[in-house]
Amino acid sequence: MALSVSSLTSSLSSLSFSSQISRNPNSISFPQPPKSFPISLFKTSRSFYIAATVAAPAESEPVENLKKYVKSRLPGGFAAQTIIGTGRRKCAIARVVLQEGTGKFIINYRDAKEYLQGNPLWLQYIKVPLVTLGYESSYDVFVKAHGGGLSGQAQAISLGVARALLKVSADHRSPLKKEGLLTRDSRVVERKKVGLKKARKAPQYSKR
Repeated sequence: MALSVSSLTSSLSSLSFSSQISRNPNSISFPQPPKSFPISLFKTSRSFYIAATVAAPAESEPVENLKKYVKSRLPGGFAAQTIIGTGRRKCAIARVVLQEGTGKFIINYRDAKEYLQGNPLWLQYIKVPLVTLGYESSYDVFVKAHGGGLSGQAQAISLGVARALLKVSADHRSPLKKEGLLTRDSRVVERKKVGLKKARKAPQYSKR
């Protein structure tokens, strides 16, 4: 009997000991992060910096200076000049005056490269008649252009220059005509038709 009591007391003591150990069996402890951890690392920066290189615009003379220059070169205005030609393309009209000079091109009191936005094709259009005859550095060209867009104005200027060169000499007709520079391009945008989406585009056909 003494043995049984002692075994019971030992078992009870062990039970109480185990209950003290596993007081919170579901609790798990994790090591806390250091309090001095930099908080700024968790912040997301919302500012973006984009570095781009922009080409510096080409230096050009002020419009007022060019106006004075054109008026000094063309006393009496465009209509009073002798070597003049008018060119048209689409809705664009260009009046062109030629004077002996060094090859300057001034359109609406602005440099041609600036006015035509440096487009190489448009700049080529306006110089083709002079290059054909070898006069690219022999004449200064003064232009008043209005209507249409820059592409139409450039082609109108080309026709105007070619027609003005005919007044310099009648012998220029043959080489200019051979290159097709004296032909007025009569193509224009075709008008929209009733019942169609555009000039010729019809709405989608539906059978049912």
